[in-house]
Amino acid sequence: MGSAKLNRRRVMGAGLGALGAAMAGACAGCTGDSGPAGRLLLASGPEGGPYNAFGRALAQAVSASGSRLRIVPVSTSASVDNLRELDAGSVDLALAMADVAEDAALGREPFARAASVTALARVYVNYTHLLVPAGGPVRSVRDLAGRPVAAGAAGSGVQVVAGRVLREAGVSDGPSPARERQLGLAESARALREGAVDALFWSGGVPTPALTALSQQADLRFVPLDGYVGPLRERYGPVYTAVTLPAGAYGLAEPVGTLGVANYLLARADLPRRAARELLTVVFDRWGDLLREVTAGARLEPRFAISTGRVPLHPGAVDYYRSVYG
Repeated sequence: MGSAKLNRRRVMGAGLGALGAAMAGACAGCTGDSGPAGRLLLASGPEGGPYNAFGRALAQAVSASGSRLRIVPVSTSASVDNLRELDAGSVDLALAMADVAEDAALGREPFARAASVTALARVYVNYTHLLVPAGGPVRSVRDLAGRPVAAGAAGSGVQVVAGRVLREAGVSDGPSPARERQLGLAESARALREGAVDALFWSGGVPTPALTALSQQADLRFVPLDGYVGPLRERYGPVYTAVTLPAGAYGLAEPVGTLGVANYLLARADLPRRAARELLTVVFDRWGDLLREVTAGARLEPRFAISTGRVPLHPGAVDYYRSVYG
């Protein structure tokens, strides 16, 4: 996805062993230290979504810190779109789900080749939500065969994880496949409320405000997805984990097991090292502000932040974490 497309967008105003392994895999060519770039474009996500909220909060935190950096969030379709923009050099920073980031780094579908991408931090975990009407017939993913499903916007990480769950359940093809509709969160919630779709996939923090509002307007069932963690880990690696939607969230009477996917803050490989260090200083100083509107109860700690799997840490990030660990 080239810069011309981006220009048409509306730019909006563990431990030491793991660190050593991450450092060994970091991009050796990214050694520029000429000082922080002043204005950094951050590919975030659609307006009203959690990436958008994180991007705005990060821009405000960097501005308030007195840093020479200036973060400019850019509205996108989210993970896949963000990684393509980052690889094309259209943006300097991006947010993306871990599974999609690894796909990009390894050149797996939906990417035609390995992308030039490095990680600054693992910032928080997404919870995969599968919502259906409480009084309807859908009680498992297999029950979605032949039914219309809101499966995430084109270019989003939701679309990737939803497609993988549907494939593992055997309802993505065959004589009666689920009818995947590419809808963003707001459109998905409206379609489920109005009966235009029989199910809604979403991957985000807990609680996601749009889904809290939807649960207050309609009687919903949250379908368990924890049974898909093992098969997806076997196929795609440990980017998938078992997590639980807690009782009380969205009015749930009891916990619901589901699929967790981390989110990474990513950078171009040629981002100056000092810029990466300066940005991470703000991120860890202000992590509470950054996560407040994204996911409840999450913490950001360096020992977890370095766990970026097969996406190499940026050398500036390695410098920062070394300084933290001593």
